[in-house]
Amino acid sequence: MIEDENIELLINDVFELYGYDFTDYSRASLKRRINRLYVLDKFPSFAELRYRLRKDPDYFRHFVEEITVNVTEMFRDPGFYQVLRTEILPRLGTHPYIRIWHAGCSTGEEVYSMAILLKEANLLHKSILYATDLNPEVLEKARAGIFPIAHMKQYSENYMASGGRQDFSSYYSANYDGVKFDESLGKHMVFSAHNLVSDSSFNEFHLIICRNVLIYFDKVLQDRVFELFDKSLGLLSYLALGSKETIKFSAIHARYKQIGKEKIWRKLK
Repeated sequence: MIEDENIELLINDVFELYGYDFTDYSRASLKRRINRLYVLDKFPSFAELRYRLRKDPDYFRHFVEEITVNVTEMFRDPGFYQVLRTEILPRLGTHPYIRIWHAGCSTGEEVYSMAILLKEANLLHKSILYATDLNPEVLEKARAGIFPIAHMKQYSENYMASGGRQDFSSYYSANYDGVKFDESLGKHMVFSAHNLVSDSSFNEFHLIICRNVLIYFDKVLQDRVFELFDKSLGLLSYLALGSKETIKFSAIHARYKQIGKEKIWRKLK
């Protein structure tokens, strides 16, 4: 097991050499993931891990991919997508164009879910979905729009539970053990690396979706990210978080009103 003081050394190294700031990440989660990587990659000592991380940029990318969280699925929490479908998108549809930011998009399943919702609401043609993540390798997977065929049964069930009425398989073509989603969905997406910790706002959005990312941050970092989102949202725009996340105790809370029981808030001032 790597000791706490050595975890701090790695965090400092990563920031100084590569500009990735994990300072405010939850220590328990970070320590657990680094120790898992330490065992899996069979390092004989902490010094060997630290040397490899400092000297090998390819290993650094592997390190980031392993310690950042990339668990996602299409139409995850169908009730959330049902609210988007029935309450949020009709309001967004009144705009001449729609800008949506998927922050911490991971491998892209939720971005494609949103594109399908927009298509079915006849809004995709005037929408642009910005999908960002800290990890450039998962962004490449998201950009490809290729997912395991074994997941499609669950994704189809999620889609139907969210209010979907089409044949879910009409949105993709299957080939051996993978499926590729229709390019008509992907052409409305822009994928880019973005660090929620240190990077600034880059546009004004009508909806920001950041689900199941902030649960791994401590309160200092959560507050910083909420301020970033607040700067990035126009008046009467929406912020959507994961089921275990909330803005309730944040500095921006007073400017927002929650929409029903889902973790979706509308900016009122």
